Amino acid sequence: MKMNRRFVILACFLCALLACAQSVFTPLEQQVISVDTPGLFEHSDAFSVDFSQLKPDEYSFPLPVGKAVLVDNNSRMEISTTKGDAVKAMFDGVVRLSRNNPPYGNVVVIRHYNGLETVYGYNAQNLVKVGDKVKAGQTIAIVGENNNKVGCLFAIMVNGRRINPATIVQVNSHQLYRQKVTFKKAGYGIEVKTAKHRASGMTDNPFAEGNVYRWDLTKMNESEWAYPLPGAKIISPYGNRRGGHVHSGVDLKTKPNDKIVAAFDGVVTRSCPYSGYGNCIVIKHPNGLETLYSHQSRNLVKVGQNVKAGEVIGLTGRTGRATTEHLHFEVSYAGRKFNPGLLFDHQTKKLQSSVLSITKSGSVTSKKK
Repeated sequence: MKMNRRFVILACFLCALLACAQSVFTPLEQQVISVDTPGLFEHSDAFSVDFSQLKPDEYSFPLPVGKAVLVDNNSRMEISTTKGDAVKAMFDGVVRLSRNNPPYGNVVVIRHYNGLETVYGYNAQNLVKVGDKVKAGQTIAIVGENNNKVGCLFAIMVNGRRINPATIVQVNSHQLYRQKVTFKKAGYGIEVKTAKHRASGMTDNPFAEGNVYRWDLTKMNESEWAYPLPGAKIISPYGNRRGGHVHSGVDLKTKPNDKIVAAFDGVVTRSCPYSGYGNCIVIKHPNGLETLYSHQSRNLVKVGQNVKAGEVIGLTGRTGRATTEHLHFEVSYAGRKFNPGLLFDHQTKKLQSSVLSITKSGSVTSKKK
């Protein structure tokens, strides 16, 4: 264990030294987007970055108000926005390339102190030059156009090889995943392995200290949770209905085929049509909580898949017993369903400022902080 920790510290230290030293780049590095990073794997075939340790001012999404989608087999991200928007550096680093590079127009490549490189293309104007040291969130370019679309073509590279940006950052929420990521040289490519940061209160053994598990929702970071259908309104609340029927969840509505996201990190335990629920997804979370999402027009995850908070898992629909396209959302513990309103404030779309007390039998009570 000590050897592994020393290895991680040494690797990160070497990466930092490498990036700091590279304020002067070779002509090839200044001309070509995808090139090897000198010395990156000189002392080892792998290095790790613990993104959970970054402070808020040490990370920025390239276009904070933009809308992102993955393209080119998930190797790049297109971020659409409005004309004149400012492109931001993702992490601290040094500008390695800043030039017009067809077919991507004006491109900026930043070599970061953590060993990664980020690429920003389709810029109308680059505002930095090679050798400039930049901070996370610093404006490096003005967004441009491609095929009549205003936006930025963004990529993350390790040793000149593109990796899936969604490994590092949540596509929809723009939040950085709180996790440790190991990058290993594997032939010509890069092997990426992630180790999840355990969200606050999301312990694997919630009853280790007694028969009641207390989950303080106020201690969870924004990257550790997500409202399951952003922008939704309630069309049917949790609780009793006419005729004595109990509505076991809450119905949320936006528009047909809207994106449904996972509320917390977890593992998919169901993804299939299920009785009146229609297309149904169930996710088991590390602390024993289960969330259910139903009536999807399409499920986008499969059983056994690990998902992260904010990750898109399905599209709103009206499969099963449903009269309109919507999301039926349930939460349960030890098989006992409880009011999702104890977790989420449906008006603000945020976690409640409260502490949940949960027993082994699945009884849940809430106390405001």
